[in-house]
Amino acid sequence: MPVPPYDQKEDLSLSRSAEFLLNECRMVLPGIQALFGFQLIAVFNSGFFDMLDPVEQKFHLLALSLTAIAIAFVMTPAAFHRQTGPMRVTKEFIQLATRLLLWGMWPLLIALCIDFYLIARLIVDGWAASILTAVITAFFVSLWFIFPHTRRRP
Repeated sequence: MPVPPYDQKEDLSLSRSAEFLLNECRMVLPGIQALFGFQLIAVFNSGFFDMLDPVEQKFHLLALSLTAIAIAFVMTPAAFHRQTGPMRVTKEFIQLATRLLLWGMWPLLIALCIDFYLIARLIVDGWAASILTAVITAFFVSLWFIFPHTRRRP
């Protein structure tokens, strides 16, 4: 089946929409879970306590918590669907699941940037780490939120 041009509008059925949405969640989740695993492992590395001061260790805990929150947001649509209507899809489910997936991107973004800053701070001085983190944050915000907003169709 040929793919229509990007600007050509095509409405999906509710079931097809749900399929796309749940597949998007399935694609994102392994990456978030891998990040979470690396964040957990870092704490058990002896260098964690040697290289990061207590405040930075707490920032890492914040990043770990935000990643866990992102996982919860991304997994909720599937859990919700399985428990409330596994044999049907409603417009309300699509809207709720879309919101949950988008809300999950914010804590993930913040967690990524916190951990990026902590690692950058170990490699370069504080100002350079801050500038690099600001650039990375702007890059994520641009791609995840601003770019899609500019392509949104009424």
